[in-house]
Amino acid sequence: MKSGFLEPPAGPLVIMGRIAAAHGIRGWVRIQPYTEHLDSLLDYKSWWIGHEHGPWREVEVQHSELHNKTLAAQLPDCQDRTAAEKLKGLLVAIPRSSLPKQSNDEYYWSDLIGLAVVNEAGVTLGTVAKLLETGANQVLSVTGDSGEILIPFVATAIRQVDLKNKTIHVDWSADY
Repeated sequence: MKSGFLEPPAGPLVIMGRIAAAHGIRGWVRIQPYTEHLDSLLDYKSWWIGHEHGPWREVEVQHSELHNKTLAAQLPDCQDRTAAEKLKGLLVAIPRSSLPKQSNDEYYWSDLIGLAVVNEAGVTLGTVAKLLETGANQVLSVTGDSGEILIPFVATAIRQVDLKNKTIHVDWSADY
């Protein structure tokens, strides 16, 4: 285990974004949020950063702000651009216990990323790579053998989200 990295707290972490790049010359990083609202991460003063399968470490956010369609943040021990560049690619997570409870028909975007998407004919269209906010509704970006497929996250297209079996069943043809 690397120095400074810890196991996450008891309970799962929810991935809320990814460190996309260094931001400026003073050690700030640019965060690509995986959340419905760009500013959702600003509600948390403490983040966990690491790789999907660990190791993770908790960091106290020194400063953070909205910056165009991303977030910018300054993390501890990150005083210059070189230090910030070393964090590129790390995921940003929050303990699930810190998140507000959602109703049965609501999902955190991060819970949908990586789920298999299967249509009514039983054809696997691919996996959810990301979600897009279009203003009218959210859209699943599904990556599969035929490239990217965009599926609106609306009741007429989404038949069932099965988090337990990591599958989204859709009324969507493979050739749309």
